[in-house]
Amino acid sequence: MMNDATLRKIDLNLLLAFSVLMQERNVSRAAERLLLGQPGLSAALRRLREALDDELFVRVGRGLQPTPRALSIAPAIEDALSGIERAIRPQAEFDPASWQGEFRIGMCDNLESAFFGPLAARLLQLSPGARLIGIASEKRDAARRLDEGVFDFSVAVHDEPASWHIRAPLFDQVSICIYDEAQLGLKAPLSLKDFANVAHVTVSFEGNTSTGIDMALNRTGDVRQVVATVPRFSALPMVLKAMPAIATVPESIGRCMAQLHGLRLCEPPLSLPTDPVTMLYRRVDQTDGRARWFRRLFIDVANKALEASGCCVSIPRAAA
Repeated sequence: MMNDATLRKIDLNLLLAFSVLMQERNVSRAAERLLLGQPGLSAALRRLREALDDELFVRVGRGLQPTPRALSIAPAIEDALSGIERAIRPQAEFDPASWQGEFRIGMCDNLESAFFGPLAARLLQLSPGARLIGIASEKRDAARRLDEGVFDFSVAVHDEPASWHIRAPLFDQVSICIYDEAQLGLKAPLSLKDFANVAHVTVSFEGNTSTGIDMALNRTGDVRQVVATVPRFSALPMVLKAMPAIATVPESIGRCMAQLHGLRLCEPPLSLPTDPVTMLYRRVDQTDGRARWFRRLFIDVANKALEASGCCVSIPRAAA
């Protein structure tokens, strides 16, 4: 059996030189293929002969004749070199048209309302054998569920990522006010007094009524009255159609609600903080062809959806 010291003497360059010599049976032609001078190839062959304790090639006329030892090890060396070549060969370009399987995306419900429908429609056009799976996701569990393989990426307001994740900025989510003009006889633009005195409906999965809006109002010396809190944005339009109240929501879903339910939009009468919407995905998926194509598709679709709804923000393509 070959000992460790002998193995350490044999590197990839020596194996490649052996393989080319087996094919060419000529030092000059082999050296040309390897982009080496003949002295360099001769030195490599000498090292390989010493390591294997065999002549390996014997000169016959102007060519080389492999020894029985060389012939016996040649198939294994060829298999090893072929395996290395396959491993480092560039990946084939992902073909969505022929691919069959699932694409999985995690989003909170306000972003899902704005983007999931257009994303599903576009995916059906480009990858008819694929299926889009939407996963309800909140920022507090997005990283854990990403590591568990629940979805390919998450779109939300994420916390600082782990070193094995990538958090790519998408857009800054601004707030907009929405109400039913038939229920609430207010005309835009709203005054701060009108905004503070009218009844408010909030959205909170956990039932919280205090938000950054209350902190902003406190700085002006005002307070608001929250009369109802719903756990999902999908319930909000029906609530606003049923009572004289106003809600302050992310602009992307607010514009969708206004178009679908005939609600009125207006700018908040005070400065409110923006939320940075980001895409969170695993670092190991950064160069994967399928995953990269899906991320880029989402960005293209989301940009078109934002533009069509009237939002003034856009997503840089480099985010994918």
